[in-house]
Amino acid sequence: GHPEPPSGMWHDTCYLPQRDDFLAEVRHVLDLDAHIGVHADSLRIRSQRAELIANNLANADTPNFKARDVDFRAALAASGYGGAGGGMSLSTTQGRHLGGASAAGGADGTLRYRQPLAPSLDGNTVEADLELGRHAENAVSYQASLMFASGKISQLRTALTGSR
Repeated sequence: GHPEPPSGMWHDTCYLPQRDDFLAEVRHVLDLDAHIGVHADSLRIRSQRAELIANNLANADTPNFKARDVDFRAALAASGYGGAGGGMSLSTTQGRHLGGASAAGGADGTLRYRQPLAPSLDGNTVEADLELGRHAENAVSYQASLMFASGKISQLRTALTGSR
């Protein structure tokens, strides 16, 4: 039980004995991050990845340019969404592996240098055909996350207004 409401002022269904609990629940319901969840972080990471792929393609003919990419799973885990792997860290297994610290995500270890399948003579590691494929894959994944986030926002709008 709830304590009895003051007589004549409230009926059982409207009486809110714990105002702080109610306000906390309202804050949770109105928390957009809680509703969009993983999709907001996924969009941010996919956007960073699109920039890196575009940069790789733009430098396909630059001698000694090293292609980079975001480790999506590690970046998502670093943002707090990674399931059981959220606390796992990646390490190098060979001395030749390169680190990935940079402004686009290197602080959490999610930015990686690519290891080319066929290294070029000028030291450039960009493989344009593979980069174009990665770009297409990333664009489809970005669109999917955008559709999920849009659906969540539509659900929230319906809940707030009661109509579509």
